[in-house]
Amino acid sequence: MIYETAPAKINLTLDTLFKRDDGYHEVEMIMTTIDLNDRLSFQKRRDHKIILNVDETFIPSDERNLAYRAALLMKETYGIKQGVTITLDKNIPVSAGLAGGSSDAAATFRGLNRLFDLGLSLDDLSTLSAEIGSDVPFCIYGTTALCRGRGEEIELLKRPPSAWVIVAKPQTGLSTPEVYGGLDLTKPYKVHTQSCLEAIECEDYDGVCRSLSNRLEPVSMHLQPEIKKIKANMLNSGADGALMSGSGPTVYGFAQRERQARHIYNAVSGCCNDVYLVRTLG
Repeated sequence: MIYETAPAKINLTLDTLFKRDDGYHEVEMIMTTIDLNDRLSFQKRRDHKIILNVDETFIPSDERNLAYRAALLMKETYGIKQGVTITLDKNIPVSAGLAGGSSDAAATFRGLNRLFDLGLSLDDLSTLSAEIGSDVPFCIYGTTALCRGRGEEIELLKRPPSAWVIVAKPQTGLSTPEVYGGLDLTKPYKVHTQSCLEAIECEDYDGVCRSLSNRLEPVSMHLQPEIKKIKANMLNSGADGALMSGSGPTVYGFAQRERQARHIYNAVSGCCNDVYLVRTLG
């Protein structure tokens, strides 16, 4: 039996540069991981099947699930004849902008690499995983990185200064295609990627907080006004910085002191059901 942890990610920055010929948007973003995790176990089978056991009935256990697709791709690519039973303990909220499904897929790549003694590097797995989804290559490393292209071009960075993270997901989700469809690239919007890079390099916590920026945030706030309310609540309650992650709808806030973080957590919990108090990993 092999075990893997799949941490959630948050965006420190997210910029969309232009619409690509393949239909995707060219992005430039800084992402890091937080201590909000799914957990997966992997066990060889005597037959050829991929069996995915999930503890939540609303989560698919077939090819609609990225972890299943990752296992299938590994078997096909490396000629693995044996089957595998994957058990997924789900803690990261779904459709949240936290890359929970992508992180599960990344954990599956790492887990099967170990289970079948394939000897592949993380770089090898990251390259292969781009076939599954744009966030999966980043999730392979589970660290902090500057990501370009569709998200698959990875430049690893130092971990940002340690902080408490208050994570809040509105009840109503958002469609990522709908968010990108509402994006107007002709409108100027400043994303502070370079400032964030410099702040991470200098271990400047305040600089990281000042540089938090996401070009998709105004679009998602228009579609889901609760995002704006949660972000304002966090900042008014003392968060050092706050931002929507990915295409939303999840919002996170940073705090350096535990007492400060718990105050923000309690304030946001009054208006939002899915609220977590965790730490940065990165």
